[in-house]
Order: sequence, then C-alpha cells, then structure tokens
Amino acid sequence: MAEKPLRVLVGKVGLDGHDRGAKVVAQALRDAGMEVIYTGLRQTPEQIVETALQEDVQVIGLSILSGAHMQLLPPVLEMLREQGSHDIIVIVGGIIPREDIVYLKDQGIAEVFTPGSSTENIISFIKDRIMQNQ
Repeated sequence: MAEKPLRVLVGKVGLDGHDRGAKVVAQALRDAGMEVIYTGLRQTPEQIVETALQEDVQVIGLSILSGAHMQLLPPVLEMLREQGSHDIIVIVGGIIPREDIVYLKDQGIAEVFTPGSSTENIISFIKDRIMQNQ
C-alpha cells in the first residue's frame, strides 16, 4: 500500500508581492513527492489558517520578505492553537534577522530558512519533523 504524500501549504502572508522563492520551494516540494497547495500573494493570517485546515495539511510554509514577520507570524500560530491544530508544523522562509528567529521559534515556528537555504535542506527538515511527529 502506497504512503499518502505529505500535504504542505505554501503561503505568502502580508503585503509582500515577491513570490519567486515561494514558487521555487513549492516546485521543489512537489518534485520531492509532496502535495503542495499554494495560496498566492497577500494572504492574511486568518486566510492561511483557514486554508490549512480546509486542505488538511501537515505543514505550513510561509514566505515573508516584507519585514512584518513579527506582526504576521505569531497570529498564525495562535489561531492554529485555538483550533487545536498543534500537529501542523509551521516553517518560514525569508529575510528574518537572527534575533527575531529566536523569538519566532519560542512562539512555535519549527524552523526559519533564510536566503541561501537549499531546497534539499527544507525537504529534509519537513520529512524529519513529520517522522518525529508520527
């Protein structure tokens, strides 16, 4: 019996209009056999969480380059907790200062991938974390 593919939501939260990196990551995840739902640009934290729940994803990958990560990411985590979705892994990619990464991880972000991170590392992280959660 074949394993079900991992389901990943890739989203752009906030007013940031640059999605090339998110699309590259989405394609790499697809190439690795994952089912990827891409939300498109300018999503609110509420839209991200609603889509993640509707699509029954195991991972949310958010891309943010606008510098609004401290305002937009904690609400995503809070809404997931309110929905009882503690098992959804949230990862982030973007330009995020090192000191903010510590805070975001304390809030529940599983990992932050900064510019230069390889898609292989992102794929490995997701697979390893899912294996740990099973």
